[in-house]
Amino acid sequence: MEKRDFSLTVDGIGIAGEVYIPAGNGRYPGLCLCHGIPAAQYDPTDLRYANLARRLCEAGFATAIFNFRGAGRSGGNLDILGWKRDLQAVVKYLASLSEVDSARLGLMGSSAGGAVAACVAAEEEDIAFLVLMASPADFSGLVDPARAEPFVEYLRKIGLIRDRDFPEDISAWAKGFGIVSPVNCIGRISPRPILILHGDRDDTVPLDHGRRLFAAARDPKELVVLPGAGHRLRLDESALNVAQTWLQRIVSR
Repeated sequence: MEKRDFSLTVDGIGIAGEVYIPAGNGRYPGLCLCHGIPAAQYDPTDLRYANLARRLCEAGFATAIFNFRGAGRSGGNLDILGWKRDLQAVVKYLASLSEVDSARLGLMGSSAGGAVAACVAAEEEDIAFLVLMASPADFSGLVDPARAEPFVEYLRKIGLIRDRDFPEDISAWAKGFGIVSPVNCIGRISPRPILILHGDRDDTVPLDHGRRLFAAARDPKELVVLPGAGHRLRLDESALNVAQTWLQRIVSR
């Protein structure tokens, strides 16, 4: 396995990431992992996404992880529409690698990262498959500008909004969460396969969101409800086993 750091510039913002390439001389299916909105300040010692990337690399995927703008080692401020552009740039980078089979390139997104991944997959036909883990069907609770202001203050507190004058227009910033609406775009991903994973004890994004996404998606699609699982499915071994088995089956067709 080879690990490479990479850095991209999107909208003048530095986006930091890593890619893990399986050992050997072949061309491998590509997989981009998309994190959700962090719940705490950045901790450089937290290697859980890196460990997940290594696991999927060992399973045969050239796997990229990165920080959306405002998060981790990337620059800028959290902006959900900007997150879409960040992901599109990372996908383009991953597809450009000589070790990656760009015809077998997919996304695996958690929570808000899943929402962004679904919308990007709907727009980018080169995305061959999609895994959603505890993804919201929409962000309706954040679209109302009256509710957006305390959310922005919370994001400032944990370092996801770093510039005092951002957002310049809080109403327009909040409306971006209405534009990134997976339930409205997931139906356009067919005939590319989709796996939706959701815990039945998710108290952050209730199970109803997963069911709504499944109802809106077209075949081929699968919904797996995980008994007793909460929101952080990337830390749930049963969820990861289901996702890995599904991914390996999809790319071996």
